[in-house]
Amino acid sequence: MSALARYFNFSGAGVAGYDKTRTGLTQKLEEENIPVVYEDNLSSIPEGLTPENTLIIFTPAVPAELNIKKYFIDKNYTLLKRSQVLGEITKTTRCLAIAGTHGKTTTTTLLGHLCKYANIPATAFLGGISVNYKTNFIYNGSQISVVEADEFDRSFLTLSPDMAAITSTDADHLDIYGTSRHLLDSFNDFANLVPENGFLLVKKGTDIKAKHATYSVHEKADYYAENISIEENRFKFDLVTPEKTLKDFVLYIPGKHNVENSIAALTLGLKLGIEPEVLRQGLAEFRGVARRFTQHTFENGKTYIDDYAHHPTELNAAIDAVRSLYPAKKLLTVFQPHLYSRTRDFAENFAESLSKTDKLILLDIYPARELPLEGITSHWLAEKITVQDKEITSLANALDVIRSKDFDVLLTAGAGDIDTLYEPILNWLNETKI
Repeated sequence: MSALARYFNFSGAGVAGYDKTRTGLTQKLEEENIPVVYEDNLSSIPEGLTPENTLIIFTPAVPAELNIKKYFIDKNYTLLKRSQVLGEITKTTRCLAIAGTHGKTTTTTLLGHLCKYANIPATAFLGGISVNYKTNFIYNGSQISVVEADEFDRSFLTLSPDMAAITSTDADHLDIYGTSRHLLDSFNDFANLVPENGFLLVKKGTDIKAKHATYSVHEKADYYAENISIEENRFKFDLVTPEKTLKDFVLYIPGKHNVENSIAALTLGLKLGIEPEVLRQGLAEFRGVARRFTQHTFENGKTYIDDYAHHPTELNAAIDAVRSLYPAKKLLTVFQPHLYSRTRDFAENFAESLSKTDKLILLDIYPARELPLEGITSHWLAEKITVQDKEITSLANALDVIRSKDFDVLLTAGAGDIDTLYEPILNWLNETKI
């Protein structure tokens, strides 16, 4: 939503918005002269708006009972979902769309960065904050759009992709889809949006029926990495393509899954016509996405990592990355479950992932758009987790509990408002002596 707000603000339109909570992101928007209100009161609506001069854009995460939203509906304003507006933009551009239940934000951000680095006339709409650009909106021209194709609420079916990548189709959003089969059907519908003369890239082993090329980091595919090594906390690898092998790529963000994301982004970059040496230099300059394994080390010897992981597969990737980087260190994980339905649907998988940590602090479930489900609580989830040193607390008390724990590496993970702990934890660890 904020990327679209920036797009229209950049285009000269008047933009204002509502959000449930003030965050660092909304404060940034306010600094960019995009006013944001946080009270669901009709008095919060700016003066001078009419159905004739105003388009209302909303995300499905906004509840139907929101008073502001009901007002605009009752007054016959034009309301479009975020995905519909993004879809209209992609119709008038050459669109590169990245879909997948995991990996799409990093892959989209890297592709947007590579386009910017290569001076390609592209606008990138990202689902996270680029560390390089400190924003989720990268503008370098309007001939090409690079978009994160969101499967939630089948939003990605509004897009018009000329090229696309599908990074994963693991079960998620079952509150929307009901079954993993229906989710996979939706990804196949998305794949079919790519025209015959376009290009579709799919992670090898994914059940997509449309004509496509494959990529992988674990095995041979149409596009894959070989000679992968880790040197001084950076990955080095060669990219094998159907035509030739491109050598000596360097990636400065951790995790083998990010090498895989890089393969997808580099492949689409090649298809755009970016020279391999420019891609090589661009990748070496890439610094990732905020809250995707954002890592800090401190004089007291401790390490703090913050990650957006809110699905068992993502948690596995984050914890495995910690274990590969710091195999002998004591890991404290602070996790905030996101959605009652996701916690219920993947409880056993969450328990298996979280049981890999040495110590665990489990926060209350972040409800987002949902009402509580009877019996689905963090206490219920904790009973399934085998870690002996585990504790459940509220977000308000979390920092005090963290301070009471002995650890070498601290990992905070979740997609709710756990990010509000980020700055307080940094400040505390910077002040803490050995």
